[in-house]
Amino acid sequence: MLRVYLTFKFGLLFFLLQPFVHEILIRPFSKFSMVILMDFFEVVKKRRSIRKYQDRKVPREYVEKILEVAFYSPSSMNRRPWHFVVVEGREIIKKLANTRGALRFLETAPLAIVVCGDEKISSAWVFDASIAAEHIQLAATALGLGACWGHVLDRQHSEEKSAEDYVRELLGIPEHVRILCVIGIGYPVEQKLEHDEKEIMWERVHLNEFGNAFK
Repeated sequence: MLRVYLTFKFGLLFFLLQPFVHEILIRPFSKFSMVILMDFFEVVKKRRSIRKYQDRKVPREYVEKILEVAFYSPSSMNRRPWHFVVVEGREIIKKLANTRGALRFLETAPLAIVVCGDEKISSAWVFDASIAAEHIQLAATALGLGACWGHVLDRQHSEEKSAEDYVRELLGIPEHVRILCVIGIGYPVEQKLEHDEKEIMWERVHLNEFGNAFK
């Protein structure tokens, strides 16, 4: 009973002090070492599309860490065609949210990262940018943030203008730099269940030839 009581007391104390732990113990040293609270497999399971965010600024050191992870992404022939436009500020993000209906969730995001690729550098830019975009979302999840992909490429802002052209004009992006998506990032308001084994479709895994069950 004593062990259960102490476990409960220390657990409650940790929960109450959690907001102060970040500000006092983690944040001052975050420039020197980033504390990651989850292992890779836990991060993958916890990553969900989060579209509702707290009115709370994402620390600059977190933004830098997320971008570092994006630059570690693999790319075709290691050509690394990425460009990332970091967007902060309520007014400009609201304009980004107006790109198309599927990006309305950005209205509450304190941070957005526009993921682009230079088609002059690589014809495979869209695949390279997609991998980087996934790295961004996983990094955000590992830092306790929520993120969601808002698709731009080959979508319309209006009958007369593509979503890509709208974002290009808004942010002054050159013609040869193509725009894949906008990722909204912030501290989540909504909580979603993590992925579980029910989502694993072993029937779609084939061994040596299509139709031959792997498992």
